[in-house]
This record gives sequence, C-alpha cells and structure tokens, in this order.
Amino acid sequence: MATSSSRPMVTVYTDTNKKSGVNVKLPACFKAEIRTDIVNYVHTNVRCNKRQPYAVNKYAGHQTSAESWGTGRAVARIPRVRGGGTHRSGQGAFGNMCRGGRRFGPTRVWRKWHTKTNKNQRRYALVSALAATAVPSLVMSKGHMIQQIPEIPLVVSDDVQEYTKTKQAIKFLRNIRAMPDVKKVLKSKRYRAGRGKMRNRRKVLRRGPCIIFDKDQGIRRAFRNIPGVTLLNVSFLNILRLAPGGHVGRFCIWTESAFRRLDSIYGTWKKASKTKNQYNLPMPKMTIPDLRKLVNSEQIKETIRPPRKTVTRKTIKKNPLKNPGAMHVLNPYSVVQKRAAKMLQVKAAERVRKLLEDRPGLTEAQIRRRVKAIKKPYAKRGKKRPAKGEAKKAAAPAKGKAATKGKAATKGKAKAGKK
Repeated sequence: MATSSSRPMVTVYTDTNKKSGVNVKLPACFKAEIRTDIVNYVHTNVRCNKRQPYAVNKYAGHQTSAESWGTGRAVARIPRVRGGGTHRSGQGAFGNMCRGGRRFGPTRVWRKWHTKTNKNQRRYALVSALAATAVPSLVMSKGHMIQQIPEIPLVVSDDVQEYTKTKQAIKFLRNIRAMPDVKKVLKSKRYRAGRGKMRNRRKVLRRGPCIIFDKDQGIRRAFRNIPGVTLLNVSFLNILRLAPGGHVGRFCIWTESAFRRLDSIYGTWKKASKTKNQYNLPMPKMTIPDLRKLVNSEQIKETIRPPRKTVTRKTIKKNPLKNPGAMHVLNPYSVVQKRAAKMLQVKAAERVRKLLEDRPGLTEAQIRRRVKAIKKPYAKRGKKRPAKGEAKKAAAPAKGKAATKGKAATKGKAKAGKK
C-alpha cells in the first residue's frame, strides 16, 4: 500500500512554485497495492512487443557446390566441396560442425516475437506503478533528485499545458526545483555498451521527470528537447514509461486536469471506471500492511498462545560401542565385564612370561602358537575347553597311542618282507 493514503488532499502549485489555494482529492489509484512482481512481469512481456525481427541470411553456409563421397572411402559422409587444386576442395560443407557451414538452427524472421498479456494484469501493473510514484522513498531509491520538491505527488496548474517554448519549460523546471534531476540526466550521458554504439544509438542517458498532462496545447513542443524528460497523456499511460526497467518509482509531475481525471479513468473500489468497461481497482491482499501494528494488536495477542520460554536443544546420539558412558547407561554391568576382561589379559601375559622363564629356548611366538594349538581343536568340535592341567594330560596319551600304532605298522611291514 502507498504511504500517501494518509494524506487525503493534495495541494496544487502554480508554475512559479507557489500554492494556488486549490486542493485536489487524492485519487484512489494512489492507495492501491504496489505489486512489484506484477509490474516486472508485465514490463518484460510488453517490452517484447517492440523488438525488431532479425535473422541470418537463408543462404548462409549453403553457397557452395558440395556433395557427399558416399561410403567406402574411409571418410565421413558429410557433403564435401568439389574440384581440386585448392585447399577448399574436399573440405566438409553445409554442416554446423564444418568450417564455413551454416549454424545450427538458423534464426528466422517468423519467430514468435510478440507476447500476449492479460488486460487485467496490465491494468494492475499500471495502477501499481502509479501508486509507487506517490511514495517519496521509492522515488528517491530510483535516483531521482527530489530533495527540494515541495510535495509528492507534485500537481501543478494547467497553465503548463500552454507552454510552447523550451525557455518557458526550463524556467518552470527551475521554479519547482526539478532542475537537479535534469542535470543528473545530463551528467549521466555515456557511450552505450555493446554493438548498439555502431547502430545509430551511441549514447545512453538516465531517466528524468515524467510530465503527465490532459490536453496538448503546445506542451510537447516545449519539453521535447530537454534530455531525460518524458511526456505522457493521462488517457494513454504506458508501463514502459512509468516503470522503466520494470522498477517502480518514477518521478512524475501532474497537471491539475490530468490528476482529476484519474478517478474517472481507473475508478475506485466503490465506483467503476467510466472509460474501462466494468473495471474497479484491484482489492489488496492485506487491508492493513503494517505488520508491526498487526502483531502488537490486542485482538491478535488474545488468540495466539503465549511464547514458549523453555529451550529444547537437540542432543547428538552417542555410540555405546565407542562411548563408555553411553554403554554404562544401557548396561550397568559393562564396567565389571570390562574390568574382568582386562584382568584376563593381565593373567594371560603373566602366564606367557612364566613359560618364557621356565623354557628359555622358546620364543614368545612359539609359546603363543602352542597355546593356540591346544585351544583350536576344542573350538572347532564345540567341546568344552579342559582345565589348565587337563590339556597337557589329554595331549600326552594321544602321542603314546600314535607311537604304538606306528611301531605295530613297521613290525607288520618287516614280517611281510621276510616272507
């Protein structure tokens, strides 16, 4: 919503920057919602309708005699230039991958250049652009020099429409303190970037004030030679001029008669427009755009819940296999198990140390291998491991039996040899 809605009346100034004593009611279109997204969308689409069609020559890349060599010659089947005796003969032609060939997808003049935009969207964008011209902060954000302007929107008497000389127009701009904006335009004159500087549009300028009138009684002739100044008839307002580049906030100077006609052209929320068939101003999404006022209102405070002052912080889940504290929470006996496992390791190390002392000829690796050899058979068969002394006793008789069997086998072989 425009901030100018808080000021229902607008003062009319003379061409000498004095109050004329006449006040005009602020038109309803200045209270409309400022939708920058719709303005930008409509500006982009409308701007497409003034593009100059362009295309490459339809014969480009095909102005040569070329034919494919066919298959069987171990070369690509791209058309090749005929003849001989030059570098060009035998080279590929026509294809977009060939030197001197046509481009891929040559541009055509029958491309879809124009874009249709809904009439209601165009009107919505125009009304939003008009409402933005009454907000001083938006106008200044566009770079317009309005620090000395008496009032925004600036409305002047209809005497300006009768100007026919540029001298009168410059004097008028000086009187109403709008000349700094024109000087800003003159300082901004520079060379255009790109190829446009070679196409009869070498220099570019910024935008200055936009003067909106009702009847042309010579005003176009007076202001047409001043750089940066745009002239618009109130009956034929243009979004490309009110929001250059799709950005709202153009500095506008209104004549009194043009300002009074806005309600009849665009209507209000209660009365329809007189020139547009059954058209009313768009209804805003929010009737009160002041969010701070809404949030702090008592009606909203009564319905919403009180603030939650307890802070709940997310905790990272710890891995119990790596974190002893987390394992202790899940299994309090884990501390005892860990201590018992540590004691077993200490006892096993002590046992190995004693064996090394008892048998100095064995290395530590040999002792570990012997201990493993005793443990393995019981682990594979699923039997219970015997006690410390029983392992040695179980191993001794097994060796004796194997020896007696070996002796009996050798005796049988000896008897068979004698026979």
